[in-house]
Amino acid sequence: MIAPLLASLLLVVQNRPALDSATVTRVLNQLKASDSAVCALAGEALTNYGGFWGHRFADPGMPMPQPMPTPMPMPGGGGGGGGGGFHVNPHENSRDIDPAVLRAFRAVIRDDNRCVRNIAARMLGNYGGSESYNLFIGMLKDARADLRETGALGLGEREDSRALGPLGDALSGDDSPAVRMTAAWALGEMAEKTSITALTRALGDRAPEVRRTAAWALGEIGDKSAVRPLGAALSDPVLEVRLTAVWALGEIEDASAVPLLVTATKDRDPRVRQQAAWALGEIEDAPGIAPLEGLMRDPVPEVRKTAIWALGEIEDGGAVSPLAGALKDSDPEVRALAAWALGEIEDASAVEPLVGALKDSDEDVRATAAWALGEIESPRALDGLTAAQRDEVGSVRRAATWALRQIDDKDDNHNVHVHVRPHVKVKP
Repeated sequence: MIAPLLASLLLVVQNRPALDSATVTRVLNQLKASDSAVCALAGEALTNYGGFWGHRFADPGMPMPQPMPTPMPMPGGGGGGGGGGFHVNPHENSRDIDPAVLRAFRAVIRDDNRCVRNIAARMLGNYGGSESYNLFIGMLKDARADLRETGALGLGEREDSRALGPLGDALSGDDSPAVRMTAAWALGEMAEKTSITALTRALGDRAPEVRRTAAWALGEIGDKSAVRPLGAALSDPVLEVRLTAVWALGEIEDASAVPLLVTATKDRDPRVRQQAAWALGEIEDAPGIAPLEGLMRDPVPEVRKTAIWALGEIEDGGAVSPLAGALKDSDPEVRALAAWALGEIEDASAVEPLVGALKDSDEDVRATAAWALGEIESPRALDGLTAAQRDEVGSVRRAATWALRQIDDKDDNHNVHVHVRPHVKVKP
């Protein structure tokens, strides 16, 4: 059954005919008997009719945050874009859904198949109109925990402020961890400050998935009053909770989190240390330089690279000395990133170390060092850059030429394209 189901869905997605209730009913009935992974993929294709979707159907509680620092810019050609894909707000979609189609989804909202229920909840939450609110509130109070979970999911999709109280009650009082987790996710989707108290209490929930989702929701709300409770979550025994708490502090971007993040920079797991470096870079506060300098000596290259990226984001001259030292790191990507960070800081004290990096064995390091010197625009770099114009690698020669024109303040810099390639990714 799987092959015909996916084939029919591909035809639907490719041809984009108007959704009709018979097609929806047929597909949903087939999904009831399908593998959960197939159901998730099919549901994504089906609901993407509206031009949106960002959650996994198999696990609707919370999409794990995947922060990705901005790649270093492309000198001479504008900035680079961050990763992570794009998301279109489903509530902004104006495409009408046939009422008969909505009735087809409503017919399976209490189905025993969790994936099918979730598909229906997402569609009705986004397109079901005001009457879907009462439907989901009723489900949130059902005797069956699985239906209460679906009710919380639908309310999160609706983002109706009337649900804040009922969802807060479910978060604090429901006996099902799945319901509490989904309620926390829904509150994060709504991103209302009035939910902070309930979510803060949920950081002490006995179920780690609830604690993790509560931390994510607090990061989505982005209010500095959540900084201290999230700081306490940095000592959680569960790795995923600590990772998400660090991410949330980076999302809030409040300087009061810097002393708390020092704990995370010393975490036993390198993923937490890397995430802490990312968070400090997001906050962009000078007191973050000291803990980041410590992370630059981390045995894991990805941690060192993220710490260097963060120092470039902070853009404070106090980081020049440790970054100059990183120009001698054994990892060429670390050296290139250090050169980029020095270019971001634009402090003249970095000229001599960067001129030295123009002779690095790695071409990316040499090109990035030339770009950085162009950003600093110091005449002390002229001799080194002139010599770099004779480099055997074209990208280095172009970067040196661009930098020299930056220093000379020529008007034709737009004719020289310099690409600085190192990137930093944080994926907990």
